[in-house]
Amino acid sequence: MTATTRPLDGAIALVTGAASGIGHAIAHRFAADGATVIAADIDDTGLARLHEQIGAAVHPVHCDVTSEAEVEAACAVAAGLGGLDIAVANAGRGAFAPVVDHPLDEWRAIMDLCVTGVFLTVKHSALVMRDGGSVITIASLNGTQPSAGMSAYCTAKAGVMMFTKVAAMELGSRGIRVNAIAPGLVQTNATGAFWMVPGVVEEFVDNTTLGRFAQPADIAAAAAYLAGPDSSFVSGTVLAVDGGASTKRYPDLPAAFARMAAPTE
Repeated sequence: MTATTRPLDGAIALVTGAASGIGHAIAHRFAADGATVIAADIDDTGLARLHEQIGAAVHPVHCDVTSEAEVEAACAVAAGLGGLDIAVANAGRGAFAPVVDHPLDEWRAIMDLCVTGVFLTVKHSALVMRDGGSVITIASLNGTQPSAGMSAYCTAKAGVMMFTKVAAMELGSRGIRVNAIAPGLVQTNATGAFWMVPGVVEEFVDNTTLGRFAQPADIAAAAAYLAGPDSSFVSGTVLAVDGGASTKRYPDLPAAFARMAAPTE
């Protein structure tokens, strides 16, 4: 009896921000599809939990993606396994503040994590990646659709989109494909604040043509496509996984937060 071949059998994958949310779902999907996953994050507890769930297919690595030394060390684990086939630059976070009130240190922290972290992940992944590999960055609907109060995050994710295209140009001669995924609203711990503000999630759903928000598995499915052989002629693209939200408008977050902060009579 011949064993069923899985689409990522034998592949070595690096996933940053793998301890929770989208990265966690991608790590699970890649492992289920046959890959060995180097799961990188600063959340050691979350990484330990991921390892317990998946087992030997996961190699947990403590990694702050804003540290070049730590990113290089995570990629060295891949090199020790024979080299990378897939890299997912997923680690990131957002912040909410009007432009005129945005603290500089917070602005820099968002840029460092969401842009420099992606740069370092792609840089060092490419150095240990086998020809014909796949690099996936996680951008956002906010890379093209602005939101008042989210200037740092929107700017960072727009930068990720352009960086992805440049990296695709530079790495294409090695057969390495570089693509971005741009999710809409995904229900994770990181977006939990939206569920605490009355009306915000409903406004997201109203402005999504499919009438729902995403789960991490929706983004993991897109990552599995971009990592696998079915996307062998796809590079330099931004794959929107937003339920059609890019065809409408972004919720009015300042108004929603103002309503929540208003005193009740």
